[in-house]
Amino acid sequence: MNTLGILVSSDKYMDYVVNLTNAAYAKGKDVRIFFTGDGVMLTQSPKFEKLVGKAEISVCDVSFRAKGLKGDVPGLGFKDFATQARNAEMLAECERYVVF
Repeated sequence: MNTLGILVSSDKYMDYVVNLTNAAYAKGKDVRIFFTGDGVMLTQSPKFEKLVGKAEISVCDVSFRAKGLKGDVPGLGFKDFATQARNAEMLAECERYVVF
């Protein structure tokens, strides 16, 4: 398995997340991203759509609601809103794991 997991818990590094995802995707890596804490605010960024189709994306549902966010997120379905268990699965399954 050739996988990269990215945990995004900050709202400060969207450009880094997009650039790392693009580079890994271009190299044929399987990219998985989990947004939690303040990182869920990045789901509201216009740049978020640049990740769609290049990574398996999950969002912490508790963090999303706690930040007062509602509605649809481009490229995500109901099942993409998850608990921290999804993050734990990603950590166990990915060869590399980066935290922003």
